[in-house]
Amino acid sequence: MALKLLTTAALVGGAGWTYTTQEAWSRGPFIKAAAGIWFVELFLYAIYELFLYPTFFSPIRNVPTAPGGHWLMGHGKQIMASKPGAPIREWVTTVPNEGLIRYYWFFNKERLIVTSPKALGEVLVTNNYAFRKPENVRSLLGRLLGYGLLLAEGDEHRHQRRNLMPAFAFRHIKELYPLFWDKARESVQAMMKECGQEGQTDMEISEWASRVTLDIIGVAGLGKDFNSIQDENSDLVQTYGYLFKPRPPAKFLIMLATLVPSWLIYRLPLKRNREVNDAARKIRAMCRDVIREKKEKMIANKERTDVDILSVALESGQFSDENLVDQLMTFLAAGHETTATALTWAIYFLCCHPEMQTRLRAEVRERLPSTDDAGAKLASQDIDRMPYLHAVCSEVLRFFSPVPVTIREASYNTTIQNVPVREGTRIVLAPTAVNVDPKLWGADALEFDPERWISKNKDSEESNRRAASGGADSNYSFMTFLHGPRSCIGLTFATGEFACLLAAWIGRFEFELVNKEEMDMEKLDIKGNVTARPVKGLHVKARAVPGY
Repeated sequence: MALKLLTTAALVGGAGWTYTTQEAWSRGPFIKAAAGIWFVELFLYAIYELFLYPTFFSPIRNVPTAPGGHWLMGHGKQIMASKPGAPIREWVTTVPNEGLIRYYWFFNKERLIVTSPKALGEVLVTNNYAFRKPENVRSLLGRLLGYGLLLAEGDEHRHQRRNLMPAFAFRHIKELYPLFWDKARESVQAMMKECGQEGQTDMEISEWASRVTLDIIGVAGLGKDFNSIQDENSDLVQTYGYLFKPRPPAKFLIMLATLVPSWLIYRLPLKRNREVNDAARKIRAMCRDVIREKKEKMIANKERTDVDILSVALESGQFSDENLVDQLMTFLAAGHETTATALTWAIYFLCCHPEMQTRLRAEVRERLPSTDDAGAKLASQDIDRMPYLHAVCSEVLRFFSPVPVTIREASYNTTIQNVPVREGTRIVLAPTAVNVDPKLWGADALEFDPERWISKNKDSEESNRRAASGGADSNYSFMTFLHGPRSCIGLTFATGEFACLLAAWIGRFEFELVNKEEMDMEKLDIKGNVTARPVKGLHVKARAVPGY
């Protein structure tokens, strides 16, 4: 919009200058005059936008601002050079604020971090549709996840969520626990085979996590077994392995995205663009084949016979085939990658705290059947009655949210806690920071402690209430799944799947970090695209524990 106004003013100014200085209209002097005026305007506008506006005119200039920052690149360089969300986590815990913190992105573009429960409630619930996903974020994620529920906005989002909710109903998800356990058992048996006769080996655990969660979302989401556990070289495993492999950010492209439309960046003749587009085409083609097969099966049976997400969506009749493809891409990618990341970090933290790992193994072996027992059936109630398993899973999701940061953008001029927010202002929601804020969680917020989720007195209603929330006083203190109409629709699915997988793995194996010094959290190199994982994977020594 600004460039259009500048260009219009330059053309008008050039025409006026030509008219007053020339006896007759001449194209040459007009173009020179308009171009000169345009460059002067652009220079003055850049000075205003880069330096004058954020310092003297911005409606959020009085919001507490993160310290430091480059005179031109703001805090962008610092953020890109750090672990995902690390500077934001530091600012939230060190910068005094009343719910909002300002920082500068590249070229001094203002951004707001939302920190308090009250402010988060406004953005996520009471005024949630005033804050949409930015177009460049939608373009980036849309190539990987499809334009399904996760990226829909406004009325389209309401429509899609309403028609998908039956597939994620609480009762339906509880019926999937036997499936979760069967796949967990299958992964354990495959890992045992890799351990060989000695019963132990070194393995990269995040790869196993991705393979088993991909199989689970395949069966539960599409009614199709991808056989990823058994075949690490399958096309789908390799494709997603490439798409979600942590890699250093392309800083030039990220800075360029501040200046030019994202659709242009993704059409540049770059190797990464070509490979991502090829991968997306493969996944979309696979989704179309699954939809066609599912439709044919439903027509042959004259009714829905399966309970997977795709079958429920097809029965609703509210989705076109292409929109279903987008939904499946969303569930496949987001549905397996986030849980795989959580499982990876769970193994990491249990390696760092072997006493917790031992305690959890004891609870699993006492209450759950052996993964060697092919005939044993597991129900949701079996998992629900395991307090320490619940505590460990909750603490992992609190301490290291798989998606550390998510971005919104003000759709129009609005307010957050009575602070004016201009249209287009980026709003940062940071589970990685809110989830460990001492103001919300207490002095031990930065400690990994599953005990905070366990009631100290079962007969005390207050003790049980605090244990259910981890000791935090507000639901908005735990932001891993967000809240409100844009909260994660798969929350119950993900937490149930996570618990079953962690129980099965810890029940059978004892895990230990291969290179303990290199894997210290302070030294660990963590990057990510959608989620955040160790760049070089998580290499552990896995030893089968006998007697189970």
